[in-house]
This record gives sequence, C-alpha cells and structure tokens, in this order.
Amino acid sequence: MQAGRRFFKVASWNVNSIRARRSAVAQWLEKEAPDVLCLQETKAADDDFPERAFGEMDYICEFSGEKSYNGVAILSRFPVKGVKKGFEDGGDPARIITATINGIPVVNTYVPQGFHPMSEKFRYKLDWFERLYEYFDRNFNPAKPLLWVGDFNVAPEEKDVHDPKHLFGQVGFHPDELAALERFKDWGFIDVFRLHDTGGGKYTFWDYRARNAVKRGIGWRVDHIWATRPLVEKSKRAWIDIGPRLQEKPSDHAPVVAEFRI
Repeated sequence: MQAGRRFFKVASWNVNSIRARRSAVAQWLEKEAPDVLCLQETKAADDDFPERAFGEMDYICEFSGEKSYNGVAILSRFPVKGVKKGFEDGGDPARIITATINGIPVVNTYVPQGFHPMSEKFRYKLDWFERLYEYFDRNFNPAKPLLWVGDFNVAPEEKDVHDPKHLFGQVGFHPDELAALERFKDWGFIDVFRLHDTGGGKYTFWDYRARNAVKRGIGWRVDHIWATRPLVEKSKRAWIDIGPRLQEKPSDHAPVVAEFRI
C-alpha cells in the first residue's frame, strides 16, 4: 500500500479477455492502484495469463482459466494465502477462485449468464447459485469479514437496469435470479455499492450491440462487491468507474471499486 494509506481498496472487473485488455488493465492499475483487483472472463489458459507483466507492477497474481472462455483471477499487493480454485470438489475452477488477503477471505466469481429462462443453461445458473450458497454456508461465517465480488450476471433491483418493466423476466433480471440473490442477503451479505449510492442509472455493463449504449444509458448493474457486516461497518466509499468502458475497444463491463477503513 502507499505510505500513509488508511484504507483497503478492492475492485472487480469483467475484462472480456485479459490478453486483449492487458494494456487497459495495466493503465487502470497504474492510475487507481487498488490493493486487490478481481478479474472475470479472462478467456486465457493459465499458461497465457500475463502474470509477469502484472508482477512487474508489484501485483501477486492468482488465476484459473481456460482457452477462449470464462476465467477468473485475483491481483493483489498483499500476500495471498489459502488459494482455492473451483468449488470444494474442484468443479468450475474457471468460474470461482477464493483467497485470503490482508486477513480477509475474498471469493471472486464469474456466474454463468443463463442464456434464456426456458433453457437448460438457465437451470444450470440457478443450480450454480445453490452450489455457491452452500459453499459459503459450509466454509464461512457471516459474523466475520468476508468479501464476495465479481460478475454475478444479475441486476438486483429495478434501478439496476435501464428498462425494468420490459426486462423483468429476462435473464439477468428474472424473479428466480432475484430470489437467489435475496437468499445471499438473508445469509449475511450486503451490497456495498448501494450503501453509498442509492440512485438509479448506475451500470457496470453495456451491450456492444446497442449503439452508443453508455451515452444512452442502456445498461445493467451486474458486477458487484458484497460484504458481510464486519466489513460493511468499515466501508468508506464505493463507485463504478465508467472511464475504461469509454476507451477504444473496451470490455463491455466497467470496474466497480470499494474502499474499507483499516
């Protein structure tokens, strides 16, 4: 951490290919200097992850990926302990990675998208949420500090999508997905961004297919940083940085950032 810094800065970003966005990520790290950056959809086999480039920026890299699809990574300025890739049975290592950083367990997830509510992929998504809930319930205590970050592929509230009336019932804003997220809240998680910004129109994802989507506000807030109460009580601020989404050839997602007092 920088000298005199009194907070722990965590960020999450679906980069939609770490090889395509390596320079953009490096520039953002140089500018924002987070203590921890969790990445999703890295789309790179482990041999192709640019570990050396980020290592030269004093970031420890832990990653688990596969060629062309999925992929998760954690970049940290602190020592990284207890790294686990996948669920307890080793399943889905390219969608979930867990580590303890600065004494705080961090669970970084890339939740399946779901495709269509009538599809098997949507059922898989709901089952995946169930597996994740059980993973938290078996391995963690909501009375202790815990961070859950990543691309959840769900917008939790009406104000988290640009057209809630039309989009309700579609993947990403379906009642079954909303119920799944509410269950995590009942377990003990709190949406850190919403502690600091209760307004609408704040998004992390804008579809490439929608022309001028960012300027027109055609977005979704599907990338999140959630925490248990012991961390929430130390929460200082949280925000979405849309700057990277406005650059040339960007990811379709923007980073979400949160700071905690230490």
